[in-house]
Amino acid sequence: MVFRKLPGVSASGMGLRLSQKFVFLLFLSGLVTLCFGALFFLPDSVRLKRIFLSKTEVQPVTVGSENDVREHPKRPKEQEHLRGLTPAKGETGTKSKSPNREETEAGGKAQEDLTLPRSKTESASQKATSTGTSSDTFSFKRFQRCLLKPPLGRDDGRPADPQSNERREKVKEMMKFAWDNYKGYAWGKNELRPLTKNGHIGNMFGGLRGASIIDSLDTLYIMGLMEEYNDAKEWVKTSLDLNSNGEASLFEVNIRYVGGLLSAYYLTGEEVFKNKAVELGEKLLPAFNTPTGIPRGVINLGSGTSWSWGWASAGSSILAEFGTLHLEFVHLTELSNNPIYKEKVMNIRKLLNKIEKPHGLYPNFLSPVSGNWVQHHVSIGGLGDSFYEYLIKSYLMSDKTDEDAKTMYYSAMEAIEANLVQKSPGGLTYMAEWRGGILDHKMGHLACFSGGMIGIGADDGAPEKRQHYLDLAAEITHTCHESYARSTTKLGPEAFRFDSGAEATATRLSDRYYILRPEVIESYMYMWRLTHDPKYRDWGWEAVEALEQHCRVESGFSGIRDVYTMTVSHDNMQQSFFLSETLKYLYLLFSDDDLLSFEDWVFNTEAHPLPIIRKSCLHDEATEEKTVSE
Repeated sequence: MVFRKLPGVSASGMGLRLSQKFVFLLFLSGLVTLCFGALFFLPDSVRLKRIFLSKTEVQPVTVGSENDVREHPKRPKEQEHLRGLTPAKGETGTKSKSPNREETEAGGKAQEDLTLPRSKTESASQKATSTGTSSDTFSFKRFQRCLLKPPLGRDDGRPADPQSNERREKVKEMMKFAWDNYKGYAWGKNELRPLTKNGHIGNMFGGLRGASIIDSLDTLYIMGLMEEYNDAKEWVKTSLDLNSNGEASLFEVNIRYVGGLLSAYYLTGEEVFKNKAVELGEKLLPAFNTPTGIPRGVINLGSGTSWSWGWASAGSSILAEFGTLHLEFVHLTELSNNPIYKEKVMNIRKLLNKIEKPHGLYPNFLSPVSGNWVQHHVSIGGLGDSFYEYLIKSYLMSDKTDEDAKTMYYSAMEAIEANLVQKSPGGLTYMAEWRGGILDHKMGHLACFSGGMIGIGADDGAPEKRQHYLDLAAEITHTCHESYARSTTKLGPEAFRFDSGAEATATRLSDRYYILRPEVIESYMYMWRLTHDPKYRDWGWEAVEALEQHCRVESGFSGIRDVYTMTVSHDNMQQSFFLSETLKYLYLLFSDDDLLSFEDWVFNTEAHPLPIIRKSCLHDEATEEKTVSE
């Protein structure tokens, strides 16, 4: 190489200066590298990391365009998503809004290959630990002092009325019978198959096990079945493995596992439940990695890859699925002191408030890519149901400070009344489904939860509508009771119609099954507490007698395939929600109101009680603790 000579500078002098500059630059770059490296090893470096690391580096990112996510083969139309599907041959429906399909290992691996490795910088739980201080860390004792009443009431909720107490004891015996058989034949599996006396794993939980155990924790505890509760707690400590690598329903894992663990923690103070809930909640976060922040319905809990259900129209997300995360995610933020969980669900709210609603209604399918509705199908049953439930419950759980949830709920109720609420020729009030302006005069069993929902929302709307809402709640609950009373078994069908002369009756063979569902009994419980009309307890006892006669088998409880025949055909499945919801709601129906008082608790859509968050009380308690310690 030839250097061009500069005036007054020799070649040797130029070489010396260049080497000095090179050494200086080398030293400077090393110093900068050392400084930045040191930042990442400091104990309180999280906020600095947030500045220099994008969100996509902390969470898994799907490679390729947002549309380039493989979907599973579409389900046959007759097995469309209903949070409970018509049982196929040799199978049974589940409460799931997610399709009941067999897991495909190859599909799971293909999805995993599309995902970049997780960043090793930090986890959500580590963030919480490093940013938390003694004053803002969740304190169980502080939380207990902010409850208005003991969770289990004055005398474990025992009613003074001898008949109600006798009925309550019968429900407790049913729970013990269901649990003992699950433990004997299916321990660690997700559900019991009582006819064949073996366990069922299923495909909704991404390889997670023990759904019946997690779903039963709070039920066993409030019923005072302490030996059984301790067995369940020990299983969670030693055997609940969250390091699964299968495809899971975001919705089902959230309401059953996260909800079940959260409620078990709030009732008992056992740290293992809190830690497991937060750890699992963190594994659900990558499902929100979409252009809109609307999560996809399926997630691989190991790789973090998420995708939409193959049967969902145009790769859409489901209203009832992404709308049924709020209660649990707000509590995950409370317990972990990490705002990310609440931020994710508040972002969903923001998008829903921004987009236009046809006639004020919320359709069931939304694109997580464009943020637009995909179809104008509206239902208060499957696909839509618990979205509305979580609006009013979010308001109540916030100690009535979440005005946004309140506004959304009452606006939705106005639209539902104007477009969906119908009266049959026989005088029965029901919720029809809406398909692009055309009404389908069908009501699903799942929609029967709405009696209780409208009831608990009656007090906080316009004062002049309070009695109207209570009356509407009672009318819908009455209609759902009629669907039970008009069947041969006195158990209700999966769906019933109000056309062609039908009144609260299933007119299709595919709608005649009953899979131990809780929604009608759920509304009985709410309406009893709101009105103390004895008919609700009588109706609940009718359900107990029908369950005992038609669903109790030698080794547990089983759903039945046709509620209109006395020649019962069982589906061989004891659903986990039977232990979590159906039996818990019956037990509460026959208990005093101070057992899990509505003044302190709301129930998630799997009947897991979550406490009302009293921010002002928690803050005052923390301030007092700080003053005393000083």
